[in-house]
Amino acid sequence: MKKIISILMISVAGFAASFSFAATDVAKANFKATEERAEADFKVAKAKCDALKDNAKDVCVEEAKVVLTRAKAEALVNYENTPKNHVKAATDVADAEYALAVEKCDNKSGNDKDVCKKEAKAAQKIAIADAKAGKKIFDAKVDALSTALDANYKVAIEKCDAMSGPSKDTCIAAAKKQYK
Repeated sequence: MKKIISILMISVAGFAASFSFAATDVAKANFKATEERAEADFKVAKAKCDALKDNAKDVCVEEAKVVLTRAKAEALVNYENTPKNHVKAATDVADAEYALAVEKCDNKSGNDKDVCKKEAKAAQKIAIADAKAGKKIFDAKVDALSTALDANYKVAIEKCDAMSGPSKDTCIAAAKKQYK
């Protein structure tokens, strides 16, 4: 009987593992498909820019690149929703928007052009700083939550110390379940 149960448990564990790999494969396939769709959309948008001339064409191409970058950034964050990927996505978008803004500045001249480029650079730096600050805030919140849980766990265990026997065991089990 124990052998049957252990074989059944191994089978269930194997099925669960294969299911998690399948889910990961599906997520990765969705990520790749989204990226490929974004690339195809970019090629179509870029082709529409061919009808334009000079700086208007350059601006059109940069606008298409911004759309491509946003789509890829969103796909990355949807695939792996981590603080690191949020920062990377925001940085990539900020860089693409900066390139677009600089291209738009080319229509200007003299001091207006210089000011335009400095404003674009400032907007890029602000967007990147905001993304990095968001990660730091997230990390600080995770740290604060961990500290609070540890402190509450210690208090709960201290309360359990006043008990004995099965009630103490139950109390400790409840504390572990709640705080660990």
